[in-house]
Amino acid sequence: MQWEYILIGLVLVVGLVIFFIIVSFFNTWLKALLAKAKVGFSTLLAMRLRGVPVGLIVDARITAMKAGIALTTDELEAHYLAEGNVVQTVQALIAALKANIELSWDRACAIDLATKGTSKSVLEAVRTSINPKVIDCVIEGRETIDGVAKDGIQVKVRARVTVRSNLDRYVGSAQEETVIARVGESIVSTIGSSENYKIVLENPNSITESVLARGLDQGTAFEILSIDIADVDLGENRGAMLRTSQAAADKEVAQAQAEIRRAAAVAMEQENTAKVQEMQAKLVEAEAQIPLAMAEAFRSGNLGIMDYYRMRNVQSDTDMRETISKSEQTS
Repeated sequence: MQWEYILIGLVLVVGLVIFFIIVSFFNTWLKALLAKAKVGFSTLLAMRLRGVPVGLIVDARITAMKAGIALTTDELEAHYLAEGNVVQTVQALIAALKANIELSWDRACAIDLATKGTSKSVLEAVRTSINPKVIDCVIEGRETIDGVAKDGIQVKVRARVTVRSNLDRYVGSAQEETVIARVGESIVSTIGSSENYKIVLENPNSITESVLARGLDQGTAFEILSIDIADVDLGENRGAMLRTSQAAADKEVAQAQAEIRRAAAVAMEQENTAKVQEMQAKLVEAEAQIPLAMAEAFRSGNLGIMDYYRMRNVQSDTDMRETISKSEQTS
């Protein structure tokens, strides 16, 4: 008899649990059933135990089923548990279907997870694929892309790029920044290869044709549809500025070399002056030896008194002639 009571109690407990489960999930189950996206009570209970928001998953599945996309709760749960945005992914899938764009659930999930934490989203990628996006080529805060033609004239170009998302290579590919950088580099290169600025002003389309021919969208998440030159303006004469700077530098070099030569000449002059003074000292020293030599000559008998007087007379005549010559030159 006791076992009968225990069994009845267990049955009542199980019944109460089942009753509370039915009451708890009845509205969700009924909504899915009426939307022809049936979800079993066991599945709803399993989702609750796994910590998955039941209402979010069921509503996403109903939305997908109403759009003609057969998605299971397991696929939606897996994407949610991977920290993906289930609602945006389903909306992107529906948008792609309506636009006749081939996009599988797995690829949509991959794009959503790849854009997580960025300003992009899988829904934006699909919308950009449907409606091309116009990107202003702004590099490092500058609104224009500046290049210098071969004649040295700076040309400033304002460009816009029209792109469309390429969903097949959206994951793992470069984004808008790479496209802008490539376009800017190509425009600068095209301007730099122009003979003069007039060619760029007369035919701006030559820039876009040259840039488009380079296939700049390779390895990026976009397909470049067109590159439009919105404005072309002239900047500074960089060639003249460079030549002026070069001339100033050459002038400074020449002045430095002239200063080196002047310093060398001054040093040489000082050296020659020192040599003259040295020779004069030697001359004075040699003249100082003459009286000594004459005295020695007197003592040895090699010089007589009459020879000395004749020498003095010759010196006196020489001094007189030099005095007369200087007085004539002065008058």
